[in-house]
Amino acid sequence: MKAVVLDTDDRYRVAELDEPTPGPGQVAIRVAYAGIQWGDTMVRDGHFAVPRPFVPGFEAAGHVVAVGAGVGARRVGTPVTALTASGAYAEVVLAPDPLTFDIGGMPLRTAAGLGWGAPTAYDLINTAARVRPGEHVLIHAAAGSVGTLAAQFARLAGAGRIVGVVGTADRADYAARFGYDRLLLRKEFPANLGDEKPDVVLDPVGGSTRTTGLEQLAPHGRLVAYGNLATYEPVRADTNDLLMHGKSLLTYNSNLLSRTHPERLADSARRALGLVADGKVRMDITAEYALGDLAMAVQHLAEGTTHGKSILRIA
Repeated sequence: MKAVVLDTDDRYRVAELDEPTPGPGQVAIRVAYAGIQWGDTMVRDGHFAVPRPFVPGFEAAGHVVAVGAGVGARRVGTPVTALTASGAYAEVVLAPDPLTFDIGGMPLRTAAGLGWGAPTAYDLINTAARVRPGEHVLIHAAAGSVGTLAAQFARLAGAGRIVGVVGTADRADYAARFGYDRLLLRKEFPANLGDEKPDVVLDPVGGSTRTTGLEQLAPHGRLVAYGNLATYEPVRADTNDLLMHGKSLLTYNSNLLSRTHPERLADSARRALGLVADGKVRMDITAEYALGDLAMAVQHLAEGTTHGKSILRIA
């Protein structure tokens, strides 16, 4: 089979590999499309210690072609989307059965865009921050795949006001399509917030953005940290100060959740998938790349020149 390999020299190459065979509790998927996500930049840049050569790719959509022990044979032939530990940038990938989801009549291209971002966005709003009706939500990286989904999930949860923060004016124009009440440029945050005090802040940025977000929270507000786009430097918070103002600093790690409580992640993924299938939430794929163009796709993501969701065409 054809697969993209991230080699020991940090370069991507298209190679011929043997097709993998599913083990117990696994399914083999013939991949039509694979989602591109921030984890790809982290693997490329060495923030995740994985042995090289390595077949990357963490999100796949296609048809089940084989199953391992303990998985019902009826799954063979089913169109699915799956969350994988690796290997999605290949013609066949192995995925854990509990994190492989039937998509019914949803197009495979759309399903590939759900990936880890859809359950992450769902959980940020509904299980981590627990947004309540009427609350004010502020979302950083508002034009990204998680941000655009989170804005829609926040509206469904009854948020009264949703503010997004983006890096550029064109990204603000794009994010405006997803139900934000207001968009701020990163250089305008927090000065242009004025007297607004969000009840919830979603922060994948880190560094000074995280510190400022905690300062801006309303009493009893919650900041959910779920990434470090800007810096891996630690952010220190005064727990006594948080206590006095009833503020909370929370974290969300979908990769860890997949290993400790996969059933929780699976439940959120199914709920998110259902909302997209019902047309209540829109999945927007803005870029599609060929197998040999993965290096360019990941670089575009790292540079922040993409918005919405990017996918890789495998079939």
